[in-house]
Order: sequence, then structure tokens, then C-alpha cells
Amino acid sequence: MLSRLRLLFDNFTLILIGVVALATLFPAYGQGAVIFELITGLAIALLFFMHGAKLSREAIIAGATHWRLHLLVFGCTFVMFPLLGLVLKPVLLPLLGMPLFVGILYLCALPGTVQSAIAFTSIARGNIPAAVCSASASSLIGIVLTPVLLKLLLDADAGSAASTLDAIKKISLQLLLPFVVGHLMRPWIGGWMDRNRAWLRNVDQTSILLVVYTAFSASVIGGLWQAVPPMSLLILTVVCIVLLAVVLALTTWMARRFGFNKEDEITIVFCGSKKSLATGVPMAQVLFSGAAIGPALLPIMLFHQIQLMACAVIANHYARRPHEEQEEGVLQKA
Repeated sequence: MLSRLRLLFDNFTLILIGVVALATLFPAYGQGAVIFELITGLAIALLFFMHGAKLSREAIIAGATHWRLHLLVFGCTFVMFPLLGLVLKPVLLPLLGMPLFVGILYLCALPGTVQSAIAFTSIARGNIPAAVCSASASSLIGIVLTPVLLKLLLDADAGSAASTLDAIKKISLQLLLPFVVGHLMRPWIGGWMDRNRAWLRNVDQTSILLVVYTAFSASVIGGLWQAVPPMSLLILTVVCIVLLAVVLALTTWMARRFGFNKEDEITIVFCGSKKSLATGVPMAQVLFSGAAIGPALLPIMLFHQIQLMACAVIANHYARRPHEEQEEGVLQKA
């Protein structure tokens, strides 16, 4: 199962790189860009409608009572990450330049992943109901909280993001409304969605690829690769690796420091250290404009693949622990 999961994400990443290359060589412009923006808007609405329809209330209720765990996960996602971005500003801004540093701040403000966080928690034999609850709630809360955090992290005159009120209004209409409608329709379409998760994943990924092509087309026309040379991409990759390593170490330390058992520790590590490409790509289309979209997306695209590879290794390590240790954790929880 682990090898299949890694193969799936590796394939998607290769396609993602191909789409960026396509946008670099053949960017959409003029009337073509207008058509792609319209299609992209519809694809984003469909993406979040499907996210809402796939969200199971029963699974959320099953894990919702573990409030200490959820509080720590939300603290890592929406407090620790943004603080790290601010603390590292004196180092990162000279290294990366303002456009990519804004992308790092955007990465830090994003919610956590849903599917991969739950998948890795399952592989590692962690607290799956709590992971479902934390990951789903993080994704939903982030729709509103991410633009607020980004506005706080950026200087008022940075001009890279819309005003907080306008951003929340746009996101509410383009992301939150389809999400809520999809969730309200779950009693009628939820069974069909659950039975067809395999091929519906392709709809998710196609929507993301479409947004990436449209966003990078605008950025390439605006001079993206003149502003972001290869050395900056290499430095950005190292920054993402270091940022993930620090967050993984901190989430593990805090889980143990606050006395969580091993299953809960696994959930905290995987839900508190990951950032969502599926949410970040369409949200960037709303929060950023023109040439600013490309540099804003590069950090989350790199971080996405790095976190998948690192978490695959960590999940495999957790999974090899003795079953007696897991049974002891269940007894402590009871």
C-alpha cells in the first residue's frame, strides 16, 4: 500500500512539472487566457463541491471529542508555521527575494492536507478517527483563516494579497459556498461519491493541474523565470526541506511533551506538519493576481512533494513498532 501511495503521488508530481513546462513554453494569453480563467473558476467550484460531498459527519463526530489533540494540531498549522515564517524573515528574504518569500508566508498560512494526512496516519497505525476530524476541520477553517493570516504576515503595503475582507468574500463565494452545498447534498450523493473515490481523484487532480497551468501562464507572461533563476529554485528547495525538518521535530517533541500516546503522536505529526496543495493552488488564484501567482505557488509545490517523501519514510518507521506498544496506547486512551 505504501509503495502504491508513493507511486501515485510521484506520477502526479511528474505531471505537475510537465504542466509547468507546458505553461512556460506555451502560455495561455489573450482570449485563450480569458477562456482558461473561466474554465478554471468552474473547476475550482467543482473541486470544493466534491470536497464537501466527501466529508463524512460520522467520521468527524467520532474524533471530535479529542479536543487536546485537535487544539495542538491547529496550533501547529495556524500558529507555529506562521511564526516560523516571520522568525526566518531576516534569513529568507535576502536569500529568496520578496516574491518567493511571500510564497513561503503563503505556505505557512495554508491549512493541512486531508487525504494524505489520513493515509499516512493509517499506514503508521495512528488514531485514524482523530486524523479525519483534524484534517477535515483544518481544511475547512483554513478557507477563512488563511487569507486573514496572510494579511497579518504581509506588510500592509506589500500589495501581494487583496484586502482581508475582499479576500474572505471571494473565497466564501468561490470555495466555501460550493463546499457547503456539496456537504449538504451528501445524503443524496455521498454513497455514489464513496463508491467512486478512485476515479473522482482524477477529477481532483485535473482541476489542480488546470489551475496550475492558468496561474503559471499568467506568471510566465509577467516574467516569472526572469525573476526566479535556477539558483533561487535550488535555495527554495533547501529552505522547504529545512522548514519541514524543523516542523516534524517540533510536532514530535510537543506530542511527547504533552503526554500523548503513540497513536495520537502519529496523528499530530502527520496532521500538524503537512500543508495542502489541493487547497493552496485554487486559493492562490483568488488571493494573488497576475505575475504574483507563480512565485506564490512554487514553495507549496516543492513542499508538497518533499513532505510526501519524508512522511512515507516516517510512516513506515512508525508502522514497524511492536503491536504490544500500540495495544498499550489504546489502554491508556481508554
